[in-house]
Amino acid sequence: MGDTFGRFFTLTTFGESHGPGLGGVVQGCPAGIPLSEEIIQKELDKRKPGQGISSTTRKEKDRVRLLSGVFEGKTTGTAIGFYIANEDQRSRDYSKIKDVFRPGHGDYTYTQKFGIRDYRGGGRSSGRETVSRVVGGAIAQEVLRTRGIHVFAYTVELGGISVEIKDIRAAETLPFFSADKNVVPRWEQRVKEVRADGDTLGGIVEIMATGVPVGLGEPVFDKLDARLAYALMSVGAVKGVEIGQGFQAPRLLGSENNDPITPDGFASNNSGGILAGISSGQPIICRAAVKPIPSIAKPQQTINKDNQPVEINIGGRHDICAIPRIVPVLKAMVLMTLADMLLLHEARRRWVSG
Repeated sequence: MGDTFGRFFTLTTFGESHGPGLGGVVQGCPAGIPLSEEIIQKELDKRKPGQGISSTTRKEKDRVRLLSGVFEGKTTGTAIGFYIANEDQRSRDYSKIKDVFRPGHGDYTYTQKFGIRDYRGGGRSSGRETVSRVVGGAIAQEVLRTRGIHVFAYTVELGGISVEIKDIRAAETLPFFSADKNVVPRWEQRVKEVRADGDTLGGIVEIMATGVPVGLGEPVFDKLDARLAYALMSVGAVKGVEIGQGFQAPRLLGSENNDPITPDGFASNNSGGILAGISSGQPIICRAAVKPIPSIAKPQQTINKDNQPVEINIGGRHDICAIPRIVPVLKAMVLMTLADMLLLHEARRRWVSG
């Protein structure tokens, strides 16, 4: 299975939604980076369940425990091991659907591929798997900070309602990580309506990276935008990724989409900070389309393991929308991608110069 992300800065994860816990190993982190459980916990607290009106009622403290690779508050350059215990799993909630394939989930494909499936919350395909990604992202964030690189993630659309302005710094303290405080009441009302109807919502998250130097990205198959798309699409709920103007670019003329270059720099940023797969030094901007949560409290048609048609109504504790909890996950994937590509870039420069 593809349990490892990255080539130079790598994250290998393990664990299931309803097992004893989840964890992983980060390798490639340089020595001397300030790091502690408290630093990582700040990022994990942004993702943990039980927050906001769109979140599951499952309560998990998501307390991280560092097992190796850190000494006296700094990374040692060796593998960083970590563990997060599951504390509030209710496997009994899934006993009624253990022989049924839930629409929109990985139940059918996992069974066909492996011949067995962990029906307790989806096992390895559960969104809870992403808790380990946030830890990896938190470590990558500390690496990037030493190079002056900062990453922001915020919601620009929820349930078909988009923001009118973007205040990315305020998003950190607003419900849903909203980029516009004025749209929050509308989003909250939309969530209440959909919850009452037994349904779920999707949305769009934008991620911006500033301070990224020129030169990250490798021709031809390791373009920076290709690696970012790969990283973001590895998150289960993501069904589409845009860089810069993205799907709006085909609707523009070349004269409108090109970014003029002046002696003082670029006059616009339609490219999203990436040209020919290599960072241009401008802010990197990408967006991820997040599908509605597939577990809905409405009757759905499906089949059981004997290929017999059945009707299913999914109970248990589920999010109404992956937003806001997916926002720090998507941020983490961008952080790890940039850290990975940065280490490669720095290694190349050292080889060329030395």
